[in-house]
Amino acid sequence: MTHAMETAIRMETDAIQFYTEAAEKTTHPAGKKMFETIAEDERKHLETVSRLLKEMDLPPAGPDDTGSITTVFETLKDAMMEKVAATEDELEAFKIAMRMEKEGLEYYEKASSEAASEQEKALFERLAEEEQSHYRIFSNTYSFLNDTGNWFMWEERSIVEG
Repeated sequence: MTHAMETAIRMETDAIQFYTEAAEKTTHPAGKKMFETIAEDERKHLETVSRLLKEMDLPPAGPDDTGSITTVFETLKDAMMEKVAATEDELEAFKIAMRMEKEGLEYYEKASSEAASEQEKALFERLAEEEQSHYRIFSNTYSFLNDTGNWFMWEERSIVEG
């Protein structure tokens, strides 16, 4: 397993945990549902990476690789969750999520350019696109809520536009 693939597995696993915890701490149903949906997307990413690894039949990571991977999610998760819990502010959770998605996007873009195979390159490009999509969702929602301060209006807007 390449270092990039192992890092991708770790990032997706940490993202699932963060978004699941954020959903649990978010008091408004719309925010809760958004975090739950993104967590489910990250689960699908993890399944895709795992499936590709099986198809590629790569040897497991060596002993030097296993303990050295630290992702932005793992490094910052505890401090970020404390901040969300302390402020009980959904806007803060969205700011954190935007930062996490941006870090993921940048990592996957770099991994794509350094991929060892075309399969890996395609996977990392797809993951980068998905992280960009998540970033836009969080950014747009954050901007709307920050301007209006109103979850109710966000829900009404989604019904009118949907």
